[in-house]
Amino acid sequence: MCGIVAAVAQRNVVPILIKGLKRLEYRGYDSAGLAIIDSNNQIQRCRSVGKVAALEKEITSEVLSGNIGIAHTRWATHGKPNETNAHPHMSGATIAIVHNGIIENYLALRHALIKAGYHFESETDTEIIAHLLDQQLKKNKDYLAAVLNTIQQLEGTFALVFLYQHSPNDLIAVRKGSPLVIGLGIGENFIASDHLALLPVTQQFIYLHEGDVAHVSSEKVTLYDSKGEIVHRVPHHSLLQNEVISKGKYRHFMEKEIFEQPEAVNAALEGRIHDNHQVLDKVCGFQAVDRLANICRIQIVACGTSYHAGLIARHWLETLVGLPCQVDIASEFRYRSVLVEPNTLFITLSQSGETADTLEALREAKTKKYAATLTICNVSESAMARESDFVLLTRAGPEIGVASTKAFTTQLTVLLLLTALLGRHHGWDEKQEEEWVNQLRRLPRLLEETLTLDASIQRLAKVFVDKSDALFIARGIYFPVALEGALKLKEISYIHAEAYPAGELKHGPLALVDSNMPVVALLPSNTLLGKLKSTIQEIFARGGQVILFVQDPLEEENTEVYETIVLPKASDVLSPLIFTIPLQLLAYHVAILKGTDVDQPRNLAKSVTVE
Repeated sequence: MCGIVAAVAQRNVVPILIKGLKRLEYRGYDSAGLAIIDSNNQIQRCRSVGKVAALEKEITSEVLSGNIGIAHTRWATHGKPNETNAHPHMSGATIAIVHNGIIENYLALRHALIKAGYHFESETDTEIIAHLLDQQLKKNKDYLAAVLNTIQQLEGTFALVFLYQHSPNDLIAVRKGSPLVIGLGIGENFIASDHLALLPVTQQFIYLHEGDVAHVSSEKVTLYDSKGEIVHRVPHHSLLQNEVISKGKYRHFMEKEIFEQPEAVNAALEGRIHDNHQVLDKVCGFQAVDRLANICRIQIVACGTSYHAGLIARHWLETLVGLPCQVDIASEFRYRSVLVEPNTLFITLSQSGETADTLEALREAKTKKYAATLTICNVSESAMARESDFVLLTRAGPEIGVASTKAFTTQLTVLLLLTALLGRHHGWDEKQEEEWVNQLRRLPRLLEETLTLDASIQRLAKVFVDKSDALFIARGIYFPVALEGALKLKEISYIHAEAYPAGELKHGPLALVDSNMPVVALLPSNTLLGKLKSTIQEIFARGGQVILFVQDPLEEENTEVYETIVLPKASDVLSPLIFTIPLQLLAYHVAILKGTDVDQPRNLAKSVTVE
């Protein structure tokens, strides 16, 4: 959730650290800081609350300059967001550390360290790590050995980078449950929690595996596994360009990413469909088809937006393939007794492939008798991709806005591909598969057509400016779309929004309806349309303000009181994606009118790597 950047070079690394932190701002944070070893071999530290720009203002080359340093953007877990709790944290004047993750046994360690005479300046769990290293270095002057002994005492998840005054040419990095990547240069090397931070200085990366420890100097990188044995990790060349995180002509990254969805969906489909309209056998890689052929049921685990994608996929898999499908929130899945039926495929959904709760659910699943594990994510070198039997990449490209948009629609796209692949082994004939794939071919164009509604939705957003609450309703496969629409509105506009199945409105939520409660209703042209119309009349009869997203204009006598947006017509297979885009646009334009920070909404982070 936080951001880490570190560098060791033959030049001043402070500009590299600052630029790297700026490129990680999308992850969400409340404070920032850095520490370097200066020309006098002293650790110098600077921290500030708020944006990286505030930190940058406090730094001049005369005050802060050095060839080795660490930097961090913090998202508060332990302790309030203030300068004292900001990273890096230090032990005395000789050790500085940055940390992503949570140390679960920090209270016991803190009490032991206080008893041993250590004084704490902050409320964080991170400071204990610096003091533990100091304690180990008093016993063993070997820097690497002291780090290894330190991390053995820690319980929880962490990505760590250590800076030590008495080893002024070396950084040591540790990964356990939180991502870290090494950037390779010529006469300089780098460390970051996300390779996007390092694109201005390198395109060669080593992704640390779980338990890896990296000893990094300007000339050399040595890697050790969790057992302390030297290991080799294959470097990867990134095809992404430095300019990849530019907003281009758009005001915000979220707006850009909404409008990138036709292109992103097309990328998700590219090369995965034959000219003869058949889905590729190897769509999941590693010749997965043979193992998927015997699958009798599906278990999907995810969080947030990815969870909503799983709920939509359940409708496709159960209705169209006949496979029972269970969808669980990852943070809950791990803490209940799960019954695993024979021949069950375990699927994890995650944009980053590093979501802590989902990753831990995957590790728990691998101890049980699932037939196979499959990860659907956007990052090929992520922990989930490496630890699953099979991986299906969404190919969404970098998503910078905290509120997920194109990650959601590309997840749905590859879930459609997976549905067809499983359908082949569960009764689909060639004609059914061909019809399915033909629909997929039309999807990018339909999304482009839907985006032309932007101006109409921008006008509609004015309805919500003075509102503090909203309801979203839908039925069937569209209810998860309503959940996603409500989530987007609350994430970036801070309007309290909830979604309900339309049939449940009369079982409680209808009590909330009045003239100040906008109700967003999704009305696809399917067999449930008549029932939805009845629900709309119930809302109207109680003075509710109804906003309709429809595929066919309603011909009712009260239609003049509705705010109505007419969407492109498509089948129930594709329509969930069609209905998603206007809800993203609605949330975006409401947030603009409310004046919130669209790309970095308060209290949230892009990559949720803590439980």
